[in-house]
Amino acid sequence: PSHSASLWQLAWRRLRADRLAMLSLTIVIAFLLPTLASASGWLAADWSREAGISYAPPSFLTPSSTTAATLPEPAATPRTPPPANPLDPLADDIAAINAERGLHATPAPFDDEGIIDPLATELQEIRAAQGTGNTATAATTADDSASARRATLPFGGDKWGRDVLQKTLKGTETSIIVGLMAALIATAIGTLLGALAGYYGRWVDDLLNWFYSIFTSLPYLLLILAVAAVVPRGKGLTSIVLILSLTGWTGVFRQMRAEYLKHKSREYVRAADALGASHARMMFLHIFPNVSHVALVQLSLLAVGFIKSEVILSFLGFGVPVDAVSWGSMLNEAQNELILGKWWQLAAATSAMALLITAFSLFTDALRDALDPRLK
Repeated sequence: PSHSASLWQLAWRRLRADRLAMLSLTIVIAFLLPTLASASGWLAADWSREAGISYAPPSFLTPSSTTAATLPEPAATPRTPPPANPLDPLADDIAAINAERGLHATPAPFDDEGIIDPLATELQEIRAAQGTGNTATAATTADDSASARRATLPFGGDKWGRDVLQKTLKGTETSIIVGLMAALIATAIGTLLGALAGYYGRWVDDLLNWFYSIFTSLPYLLLILAVAAVVPRGKGLTSIVLILSLTGWTGVFRQMRAEYLKHKSREYVRAADALGASHARMMFLHIFPNVSHVALVQLSLLAVGFIKSEVILSFLGFGVPVDAVSWGSMLNEAQNELILGKWWQLAAATSAMALLITAFSLFTDALRDALDPRLK
């Protein structure tokens, strides 16, 4: 016998018919695959290594094209020799006294520029005690490390010579993981509280609505900053996930409460109640499968919003720690680099963020339309 298509089968058919939705899904998957590779250590594991020179330009630019036109060098002025004793005005008098007594003072050590080096004697003694072999080895190692750094990189380098492409990939991992984890936790909190408020009603609904009103009465950005000031930092991405999830559940609560208010009086719930089903069973095994599409749409919406919020937090200094990288921290560094004309880190971070958020938003809109049960 033939069976009618389920809600999820109908939704998948609508998604496949929407070319823009499938293109957006492909872009999102293309971002998720490098994220998994980066999280497993296969990709961008050495993002903090100095792969190039400071402010190495992208490969399609030559180092000379990124520098401003050099001004004509001023005419060389003759350099006056330094005074005999620039640091010790009494050295001549002391030398004369020593000469009268038959004493010979050690001549003051000068460097190549003719400047007195008061530590030259001590440094020579230290080098003599350590031997010349260590000095030669250190010099060879320094030359090798300097020659290993490239003059250009695929997406350029930052102030410390780190590869911007690897930083962008690692920042993608940070932003996606934070966005998805915080969205999952916020959706779970909002769904649970919305189910309790909508199913039980009465004083439970009043209490949870009062709690919801407290969170929605404050501007969202100020609420995030207030929670960020309370949540202990230094725990890596866990702190950011807690900050975002504890402030972003309100929209899910409002939607799920309305759905549970609508479904709790329907016939299939009354039939389950007549058969002796418990409240928890009716809430999560009977009602929730019929409203799960709402939770899924809210999850995708929150993921997009939390990715943008993580960028804002990291840009303001409340996000990832100093030993991690995200798009927000890259933008924070790029604002100083842009003054010097080094635009490639800003371009890489903004391009990756704009592409992912645009694709994710378009896919979320298409998913919401595909899961609308009113569309047949």
